[in-house]
Amino acid sequence: MAKEFVKQAVRSDGSREIAAERQFSIKSFFMQWEWMLVAILLIINIINTCLSPNYANFNNIMNAMRDFLDKAIIVFPMAFVILLGEIDISVASIMALSSVLMGMAYQAGVPMPLAIGIALLVGTACGFINGIILVKFPELSSMIVTLSTQIIYRGIASILLETKSVGGFPSWFSQFGWGKVGTIPIILIFVIIEAAFFAYVLHYTKFGRRTYAMGNSVTVSRFSGIKTDHVKLIIFTVLGLFSGIAAVFLASKMGSVRPDVAKGYELDIIAMVVLGGVASSGGKGNILGTALAVLVIGFLRYGLGLVNVTSQVIMIIVGALLIIAVAIPNFRESIGKANWYIKLTSLVKQTNER
Repeated sequence: MAKEFVKQAVRSDGSREIAAERQFSIKSFFMQWEWMLVAILLIINIINTCLSPNYANFNNIMNAMRDFLDKAIIVFPMAFVILLGEIDISVASIMALSSVLMGMAYQAGVPMPLAIGIALLVGTACGFINGIILVKFPELSSMIVTLSTQIIYRGIASILLETKSVGGFPSWFSQFGWGKVGTIPIILIFVIIEAAFFAYVLHYTKFGRRTYAMGNSVTVSRFSGIKTDHVKLIIFTVLGLFSGIAAVFLASKMGSVRPDVAKGYELDIIAMVVLGGVASSGGKGNILGTALAVLVIGFLRYGLGLVNVTSQVIMIIVGALLIIAVAIPNFRESIGKANWYIKLTSLVKQTNER
């Protein structure tokens, strides 16, 4: 049984094959999108090294990663949401509301561990609200619903704290954002474990296969006996929970909380998922590509910061990258369907014969 489990692999479209029976092709192996991401990542790091000779230092790379790993915490559950063919653009506002309520609870005398628990509970509740609305009103678009809750959650955070900030957290709390195990940041260890967990769930469990199935067709999945509402509700709730966890790490790194924290995070998070090869229409993608895309966009932002590019320009570049990431798979697919090379060769032959 164990040997059969090890032999099994799940492709990016969710289907299972026995690895030993699969016909290996070097060309198809190196044509995978993940290799393109590896190449882009190498190019970005070479450019960053040229811009700053000290960039290649191990400690500098760890510090650079610390800047975007709080987004990576949300990226992997977001991949599940997009695999469903849905989207959640309220995650940054959930982070803001979770961190604000955590800070206010601590300021009111609540012990810090309990205040952290409140942040996680608030994030989970916000994700559950998003999910239950979509389940109870399936005719509503997830983009419209989460756009609405994005405004609501951020608005509540702004009403509660206005323009003030809350800080003065215990010294041990800063270890979440700045602590290390040896030379490795704690947050990096957490993200690696999280990525491994979500990769296992997606590629080796029934829940992962049901997620792929729903992304391809919710109707067919429902008729196949999959409890589609339960799957959707669980995924959105888990995304809310990890948004709360990301809020705790961000508050630890910043040392304070404000209602305007994490503004614009949703753009980077969605871009990382889509650039990683998760189809925006759902049903296709994997965790490895998503993890590589986290590094690509994270180090791209860091490199642009080295040459003093403004945050507004960086947002434009990331937005353009998102459009390209969505367009490339569709363009590649349309070329394949058109069989353009065969048609062009045939046309040339006909011209020569005349």
